Amino acid sequence: MKLSKLIEKLEYTVIQGDIDTHITELIYDSRKVVKDSVFVCISGSVRDAHDFVNEVVEKGAKVLVVEKMVEVPDDVVVLKVEDTRLALALLSAAYFDYPASKLKTIGVTGTKGKTTTTYMVRSILESAGIKTGLIGTIEAIIGEEIIPASNTTPESYTLQSYFAKMVEAGCEAVVMEVSSQGLMLHRVAGFVFDYGIFTNIEPDHIGPNEHKDFEDYMSCKGLLFKQCKVGIVNIDDEHTLDVIKGHTCKIETFGFSDKADIRATDVQLLRKPGYLGVHYTVKGLLDFDVNIDIPGKFSVYNSLTTLAICRHFNVDEEVIKKALDTVQVKGRVEIIPISDKFTLMIDYAHNAMSLKSLLTTLREYNPKRLVCLFGCGGNRSKLRRYEMGEISGQYADLTVATSDNPRDEEPQDILNDIKIGLAKTEGKYVEIIDRKEAIKYCIDHAEEGDVIILAGKGHEDYQEIKGKKYKMDERDLIQDILAGK
Repeated sequence: MKLSKLIEKLEYTVIQGDIDTHITELIYDSRKVVKDSVFVCISGSVRDAHDFVNEVVEKGAKVLVVEKMVEVPDDVVVLKVEDTRLALALLSAAYFDYPASKLKTIGVTGTKGKTTTTYMVRSILESAGIKTGLIGTIEAIIGEEIIPASNTTPESYTLQSYFAKMVEAGCEAVVMEVSSQGLMLHRVAGFVFDYGIFTNIEPDHIGPNEHKDFEDYMSCKGLLFKQCKVGIVNIDDEHTLDVIKGHTCKIETFGFSDKADIRATDVQLLRKPGYLGVHYTVKGLLDFDVNIDIPGKFSVYNSLTTLAICRHFNVDEEVIKKALDTVQVKGRVEIIPISDKFTLMIDYAHNAMSLKSLLTTLREYNPKRLVCLFGCGGNRSKLRRYEMGEISGQYADLTVATSDNPRDEEPQDILNDIKIGLAKTEGKYVEIIDRKEAIKYCIDHAEEGDVIILAGKGHEDYQEIKGKKYKMDERDLIQDILAGK
């Protein structure tokens, strides 16, 4: 590939060398440099790749893309740009021959609901015969290939490589979670989304190495609506206008408000043995009844988002209804059907905000008891432990405090911090360090009409202890318990 082709959409200054040169690969990890490659120097929070230019040149890098001045031999091409992260995104799109232009791209942003919405969208589009890739917090799905995720939104090079694989696999569309970090760090630069979705926003991800304040968080979320053709937004969220300020796309709305283009009416909570769900009628640009196999008002929002997107793909009404009635998302209010006597579910809620939202939602179903099992991660803020303990003590009838990922801390020390929060409430609790034993306690002591939530692990299938990850999937633990193992 000619360097001049790779940089055709890049704004740059030639510091030295000839751009009419042949290159082999595009690299941003110094460990992967090969002969005649282009190396992009990323200034990270931990290390600055500009410090390794001599090393990568020795390994064979022919071209350096930098944002700081460097000194290297004259036969190395050096291109200077304003932002190497943005440059990496533009170069990656060109390197993989602009695969996003060959797909219908759907980006979902917001504090909550991104994961569930993406799975709902994919379920419906696939049911309609539209082969759809998915990229998100849990995994990337490319045809039959499933790749575990390390970031909600992968680095731009990885993202473009996924798009290229999707095109090769025959995908027509892709739905992906777009984090504020992904937008801020230009991971999704280099293409325009066909549809951008805003679910909701609450103060989150604010602090060192994330966002300096809530305004910055909203501003980063809003970048999506300057990079999409159609924006589909939650009209009920009080911050929506702030998020989409300065948008360059056509805007459509969803929600409960009469002003929404697609709105939910006549919402009814559904409960039967071992099952929680919701029914409503969608009005506006669509008009039919909907049943969802996921409990709570937030699942109505997620499904409205999905309907608003799928409308643009002309999906048949019956296909939509059937898909929504059967969709399940791993680790997101995932019901594990083991008994008609009580309801057992797994959810990823791992901070006070998400735990409160979950427990208040489940409380609306009037369970005999709401039982909440959770732990907190080691090497993390003690404040989160106090807050989660207080929330569970306040909203659950019984809290079962246990281990999550203790990492380098002693599990009992973490439980002691959780109990400080629990002590601020009158909530009943038990502490059982071993998570399997804690789950067994919940099942063995379940009463008819109980709703039991196993919170914190969600889709995770491991437990991290002293720097090592051990296999631990709550679904397997439940089956072992039922089998008497």
